[in-house]
This record gives sequence, structure tokens and C-alpha cells, in this order.
Amino acid sequence: MSSLTDYIDFSQKSLHLATTAIAFNPIFWNPHRGCYVLAFVIFSLGIVRDHLYNNALADQPFYQPVYQPYLAYGLFATGTTLVVSSMWALGLTGTYLGDYFGILMDAPVTGFPFNVTASPMYWGSTMSFLAVALYQGKVAGLLLTLEVFVSYWLALKWEE
Repeated sequence: MSSLTDYIDFSQKSLHLATTAIAFNPIFWNPHRGCYVLAFVIFSLGIVRDHLYNNALADQPFYQPVYQPYLAYGLFATGTTLVVSSMWALGLTGTYLGDYFGILMDAPVTGFPFNVTASPMYWGSTMSFLAVALYQGKVAGLLLTLEVFVSYWLALKWEE
């Protein structure tokens, strides 16, 4: 006698996609779970972005006047401090668009680093990209950092 599972092909990608799509809505019905999944996606995409940036710079020529390691150290330390401290101040749901899920903070964060800049993640990230370009002495890194700056600047205009 055969089993019903004999009539299911578990190796089919279409079955895996359907089960994922079915599970998606109940996960996103819960605001916290939805925010955590979005946080994972955003964080993962950031890792991919950084990897692609580093790969792109590895393929570019070195230019001695752009090589500024000490300036790079300062920019990277400052940029990382802004990003990490803003994540600490906002928490996971504040950092990763919890407001999109109706998860709101009790009050605006006004302490460090938000008393230095209203957008510490954007400007800290931009500083880190610039630091890598300067540390590696890559003109293409300066161009890509300009793209980062313009992208964040436009995002801020959109958010206002």
C-alpha cells in the first residue's frame, strides 16, 4: 500500500516557494516578527553591499595621493561610532523600520549620537565608505562614496 507522501515531490522548487509564500503573511501579521524579518533582510543586504563594494575596489588601480590611512582610521572610527551608537539608542525595532509596523518609540531619541546629527546612521555609513576608499587609495572608492552620499541625501529628502 502506498502512502500519500509518495504522491508529493518534495524536491520541486515550486513546492518550496509555495510553502514560503504561505508562511509569509502570518509572520508579517505580527509586527515584531515582521520587523525582525525585515531587519534580517536589510542587515543581510548591507553585508552583500559591503562585499560588492570591497570587490569593486579590489579590481581598481591604486592612486597614491588618495591613500590616506590616518584620515581613514579617524573616519572609520567616527563613522562606526555614529552607526553603532545610533543602533544602540534606537534598538532593533527603532533601527529597522519598526514604525512601518506600528512599533513606535515612546519619545524621540535626542541624546548621542542624535545630538550630533539627525541622521547618524547615514552619515556614519558614508564616513565608513570614504574611510575604506582612502585606506585602499582607490579613486573609484571616492566615486562610490559619492553615490552613497547622494543616495542617503535623497533618502533624507524623501523622509522629510
